[in-house]
Amino acid sequence: MRSPYGLELIESCQTCRARGERFFCKLGQNALRDLEAVKFTNSYPEGAVLFVEGQTPRGVFVLCQGRVKLSTSSSEGKTLILRIARPGEVLGLGAVVTGQPYEVTAEALHPCQVNFVGRDDFLRLLRVHGEAGVRAAENLSLDYSSVTEQLRTLGLASSAPEKLARLLLDWSEDGEPSPQGTRVKLGLTHEEIAQFIGTSRETVTRILGEFRAHHLASLRGATLVIQNKAGLENYISG
Repeated sequence: MRSPYGLELIESCQTCRARGERFFCKLGQNALRDLEAVKFTNSYPEGAVLFVEGQTPRGVFVLCQGRVKLSTSSSEGKTLILRIARPGEVLGLGAVVTGQPYEVTAEALHPCQVNFVGRDDFLRLLRVHGEAGVRAAENLSLDYSSVTEQLRTLGLASSAPEKLARLLLDWSEDGEPSPQGTRVKLGLTHEEIAQFIGTSRETVTRILGEFRAHHLASLRGATLVIQNKAGLENYISG
């Protein structure tokens, strides 16, 4: 079935051909069957907000297609993007398990398919299926590792160019090789990239210009091209 946003909706977790290695995708058939009974499948357009930082947790959001930006904001309105969630991830997990408000805001970067599971149904699933509890612990550990890496980038890098170089190298791990270099689909503005490393849009634009001039990396529309990984690594170590 096709959604209004051009997605070919995946209606069954058990027969999904895109099943990966993250959380619900790895559950056995019995747990997946019980999941099917309580999930609600929705599609969202680019820019849609799934949940907001500080909101009472209604349930978890299993990302099936698309990418979602996770961010936090200060009382002064300054925003820090923590990471980009990919298909197979469970969003809002920590808040649902603890009963505390959502820690971040989740916004669709592209049209997305999301399976929603209400809090009571999700906690019941964890109690009934021990493997689901293990997968939840794995997911929370990955979230912790991601936040730790973000803090390392922000706290240990000595300058904005070093922070940006580290970020681009991290993104390149998910890229595809091409004759021009490693290509990564981003779909992020300079402002959003700045929100990853706690700096201004003008600073990111200037540094990207320097990287392009030195044939290290360039952002062409929605595509990041890493032309010289070793050069970026030397830029960091220097």
